[in-house]
Amino acid sequence: MKDKELKNFIEPIKEELKEFQKFFSVQMRSRVGLVELIVRYILRQKGKRIRPTLVLLSAKTLGVVNEHTYRGAVLVEMLHTATLVHDDVVDNSDTRRGLPSINAIWKNRIAVLMGDYLLARGLQIAVDNNEFEFLKVITNTVKRMSEGELLQIQKIRKLNNDEETYLKIISDKTASLFSTCTTIGAMSVTTDQNIINDFRQFGEFLGIAFQIKDDILDFEGSSSIMGKPTGNDLREKKLTLPIIYALKQAEKNEVKNIKNLIKGKLSNKDLNSIFDFVTKYNGIDYANNRANEYATRAIEIISKYHDSESKNALIDLVKFILNRKN
Repeated sequence: MKDKELKNFIEPIKEELKEFQKFFSVQMRSRVGLVELIVRYILRQKGKRIRPTLVLLSAKTLGVVNEHTYRGAVLVEMLHTATLVHDDVVDNSDTRRGLPSINAIWKNRIAVLMGDYLLARGLQIAVDNNEFEFLKVITNTVKRMSEGELLQIQKIRKLNNDEETYLKIISDKTASLFSTCTTIGAMSVTTDQNIINDFRQFGEFLGIAFQIKDDILDFEGSSSIMGKPTGNDLREKKLTLPIIYALKQAEKNEVKNIKNLIKGKLSNKDLNSIFDFVTKYNGIDYANNRANEYATRAIEIISKYHDSESKNALIDLVKFILNRKN
């Protein structure tokens, strides 16, 4: 997502986002020299802040952004940052947002401990300020994200993912954090459980549509929104929705041949053969239709709320996710 495109979504909460950034920077600090050094490095990375933006937009759609909202946004961003640090260790990644990753500079042991620190610091902020409802939401999210990652690893080993399991994985790994953002945003300004449930579901559907689209771009784009090279999921033996659907339509012999390709070390020629296979069986079209279904459900939920710039920004974000090309 380019900065120019992102600007349209943050316009309604640009002042609140500045306030969040100040709060986030202060809460990240530590008296331990090494921790403070790594914190400063993380703050230099200038992420897109999509998740705190979702918290702030959700809150402002329903009311006035307040201290609870900012604490919730900080809690979510700390969790997200912790998972990125841990993911880089798991994936043995050398870069993050164009800079060397924490594990590349300080090695795995320090990176794991730094991720633990960020998660603990976020939880501490919630406890110190009696934000126990936020804590319930966020601990469930950590559980879901961990289960989703482990389920994906299990399916990679067996190479037997199906659509139901795929949706479970992306719901837990990706959509759970989107849902947490919109839930916490709503909770910071209202106690109406029906409204909170609406925003939770909105975030869930948004996150599922986001991940399906990202997986589609791994087949047809020059790179995905996460900066992964095309075909990266296949190289990692991940069966995502386009190929899951194609495999379901094909004859057994063809399925066996494609799975044998995936099991091996994939060359560009192999990738092209798999891409042709997915196209032949309309895997991309099917996945796009499924992403559209979840996006439509998300928009239906949010559309019934009072018109505002914040609400329109949330709807525009859903539409952008569907239409992006990289």
